[in-house]
Amino acid sequence: MNLPDGLAPVAEGLHLWAPAHTGTWGFANCLLITSGEEAALVDTPYDRVMTEALVAAAGCLLPAAGGVRTIVNTHGNGDHTFGNGCFPGAEIIATKAGAEHLCHEPSPQQMHFLTHQTPADQPLGWYARRHFGRYRYEGVEAIPPTITFSGRYELTVGDVRAELIEVGPAHSAGDLVVHFPGRAVVCAGDVLFAGDHPVHWNGPLTNVVAACEAILALQPEVVVPGHGAVMTPRDVQCHVTYLRELEALIHDRYAAGRSAGEAAADILAGGFYDQLGLPERVVILTAVEYRHLDGDTGEPDLVALAARAADWAYRNRGDD
Repeated sequence: MNLPDGLAPVAEGLHLWAPAHTGTWGFANCLLITSGEEAALVDTPYDRVMTEALVAAAGCLLPAAGGVRTIVNTHGNGDHTFGNGCFPGAEIIATKAGAEHLCHEPSPQQMHFLTHQTPADQPLGWYARRHFGRYRYEGVEAIPPTITFSGRYELTVGDVRAELIEVGPAHSAGDLVVHFPGRAVVCAGDVLFAGDHPVHWNGPLTNVVAACEAILALQPEVVVPGHGAVMTPRDVQCHVTYLRELEALIHDRYAAGRSAGEAAADILAGGFYDQLGLPERVVILTAVEYRHLDGDTGEPDLVALAARAADWAYRNRGDD
């Protein structure tokens, strides 16, 4: 894997480890907070190899007296949490809602099964190997949070103050964003994606819009998305426009009696934001929105949703 060998400064005491691979899954941004002899990390990478690469890249920034003592997980997806176990003894902070829904997240063992034991000539097996086969889930343990909260939580790392603000359910059941009021920076987790179509497992889209607007209300100068390049407030506003346009397209097709699969295929055939990568994620977004329109209050099945996207991608894979 082509991983960064350094961290980019975002503001005083804030440095970003950004794999920045678009058109695929799993390369999440991680933000290192350092001040004096204290260090914290917002999100951890997908496997041990990536996490060790992050620690090596951050070596000169970490305090001599010790490493990362606090981890903030913006949500429970494995590409933001599976590296937690590489920091033994660290406090891990997440929302209460996120912690309560961890049992519905695919485990490292399930991800290993999907990438190694599903049929490679079938859509889900093909897709899992294509996008997740590079990761090493063996020996990875999903470590749950040690501190949970609802609403807001104040975190201080040396002289860096951070506000953890719950904005879910949106992308997931328990999203939070990290606001650094003294730095005009917000770390958004997967409420925001850059460069690719987003994916949101919980929704509805109106909740994702509300989470984006909550970020804008903090008046940041810099916004770190869960994946992709650093964003400006204007970029966030453009993403809100994307979400509202997609919501309208989905609702129109729902009202016309189209199935979720038909609606997504029609939206994609119309070239909806076709400059973005991973168009099959629109299949997931549409299916999730239909669940809410149908009044379905059950837990989303993440693997079943991914299988829908895999099926569309397999049928539209071209010559690759």
